[in-house]
Amino acid sequence: MSHYTVPVKPQPVTPAPAATLVLLRDRPGAGVECLLMRRHLESKFAAGDFVFPGGKIEADDNPEDAAAWCQGLDVKAAASRLGLEKAPRTALGFWIGAIRETFEEAGLLLAVDDQGREVALEGPRFTHYRRACHADNRAFWTMIRTERLRLTTDRLVYFAHWITPEEQPLRFDTRFFAAPAPAGQQPSGDDYEMTDLKWLTPAEAVDAQRRGEITLRNPTVRNLLLFDGATSTAQALDRMRDREVRTIRPRIVVEGDQRTVLMPGDPGYF
Repeated sequence: MSHYTVPVKPQPVTPAPAATLVLLRDRPGAGVECLLMRRHLESKFAAGDFVFPGGKIEADDNPEDAAAWCQGLDVKAAASRLGLEKAPRTALGFWIGAIRETFEEAGLLLAVDDQGREVALEGPRFTHYRRACHADNRAFWTMIRTERLRLTTDRLVYFAHWITPEEQPLRFDTRFFAAPAPAGQQPSGDDYEMTDLKWLTPAEAVDAQRRGEITLRNPTVRNLLLFDGATSTAQALDRMRDREVRTIRPRIVVEGDQRTVLMPGDPGYF
């Protein structure tokens, strides 16, 4: 008697929590432009693509006293906005993680000092802090406490939620935020995760991709276009504030050599 074993379909990888920050600034006569950074060619995810600063949320992003160092945002409000009422501290970690990742990858820090003044990243000490953060996430909190800073979490506007397709071996559960670029600071790549950067309007970014000058991932394009046509950073953020956020999880269908990405609502989406 022959025996036939039915192949077992592998379970999808559990997506890691992640946060991304779209930084906006005004461009006279052109509306708003967004900061896009190119991921290192040896990155495990999105290698060579231009993306918004962001990355995985770590347990160290959310120490016991985290809320005390956040300006204008409490744990309950963060949980309500993200729909994570049963995990309020986890929710706050998304706001904090977006700011930390932006500091690590872009060298921009959304924070004020203990007098409420904008942080000026002058002198070598913030360069040392940034390097230390690359080695150990806990160095971020060492910087915040030592410098007596408050994270300007109240400037972040939550506007999108994407989950990497189940078919992918590396998956993220990503919350997207937007905020004004901090005044008086200049972004820079870290040559570790990010190697280049561009300030582009949404239309310029999409056109550059069409010409083959840059590569953008599907979520990046779709979220960029949400800001297209805004005449100012303030208007762009007002457009996103209190926006209904629906979770978007694309699916990948492979038929022969054809690979199709299906979005919710597309024919054949399941």
